[in-house]
Amino acid sequence: MLKSKLGFGMMRLPLRSADATDFDYDQLNQMVDTFMEAGYTYFDTSYVYHNGKSEEAVRKSVVERHPRESFTVATKFPTFNLTEENEIEPIFENQLENLGVEYIDYYLLHNFQTVYYDGVDGKGGIVKKTHLIDHAKAWLAEGRIKHLGISHHSSAKLLDRILTENPEIEFVQIAFNYIDAESEFVQAMDCYKVIRKHGKMSVFMEPVKGGGLAMVPKTVEEALKAIDPNASIASWAIRYAGSFDGVICNLSGMSTLEQVKDNIHSVQNLNPLTEDEMKKLSEIVKIYKGSGPIGADLSKYEGLKLHGATVTGILEAYNMCQLQPDPGFSDDNNYLKNVIAEEAHLDCFEELPEEKVILADGTDVTEEVLKAEKWLIENSF
Repeated sequence: MLKSKLGFGMMRLPLRSADATDFDYDQLNQMVDTFMEAGYTYFDTSYVYHNGKSEEAVRKSVVERHPRESFTVATKFPTFNLTEENEIEPIFENQLENLGVEYIDYYLLHNFQTVYYDGVDGKGGIVKKTHLIDHAKAWLAEGRIKHLGISHHSSAKLLDRILTENPEIEFVQIAFNYIDAESEFVQAMDCYKVIRKHGKMSVFMEPVKGGGLAMVPKTVEEALKAIDPNASIASWAIRYAGSFDGVICNLSGMSTLEQVKDNIHSVQNLNPLTEDEMKKLSEIVKIYKGSGPIGADLSKYEGLKLHGATVTGILEAYNMCQLQPDPGFSDDNNYLKNVIAEEAHLDCFEELPEEKVILADGTDVTEEVLKAEKWLIENSF
């Protein structure tokens, strides 16, 4: 059986209309009950999901309908919306009220990344200026949160420093799947190794990469079916994410009762990947990347940089985004701003200095790389 359990991501809940807050509670309640009847307990929400109403949906569908000891709830502080320290305590109190609980089982400081932790100038971002972690440590000491964590969207190097400077952090949520594992920007495997080095637990999000590892290019589908014609395409991603130790759960955003049932069936009937299957999947990654507009071979760009970021990383991220069901909402496009801040102390949303990108043979590829960089910046969130 897979090593990690299934978690219910409450970010794409069923709706009755185009209004993101008009929840279909008849279906949602069935989804919650089916999930819990299968033995799963972890519900993941946030202060900002569904226009700020996801926590309320958790209260109505989970908290008010099930004994408190029968489930665990995880929610997140909106680090990216923080401007002043006096906002912190009211937001936390509001979250407890939204959820209808006296304590939160797993509390995350949402979207930790270079621009919020260190700031663009490297002298300290909003996290440090508002003493956000000190507030969270106080809530932990008071028992109003049981486990303190962060969701991380930057380099493994930064994560290593965050965990060293803040040993109270018990778990880290990261994007983790077989495509992002060796990604130059996402660095999923390196981040996982940092978490394990510090003796912390992980929560994996995007195990199927927002559907991008369920709806794969035709060449990838053919290659996977050649390995095992009876295995579903998505099952490879689920098995990969479930093959690692020290993981609290793999989060899956579920929008329908059918998706809940399918996910439960998949998780309960799959085994971790074998060593041979891991090797075969690494070859699949090359085919996957090769299906994009840039392709998989970026060797001619090795050693080149633009605004502090490697050109190979920029092109790989752009290429990967174009292969996703929703290119503008892939995890890859949320990293470039942090790389530029970390490596060059530049704000990618301001005018960047003019730089040239010239290949070893003298070919000027500046326009091509700037196009990819511009797209990633415009689609950053």
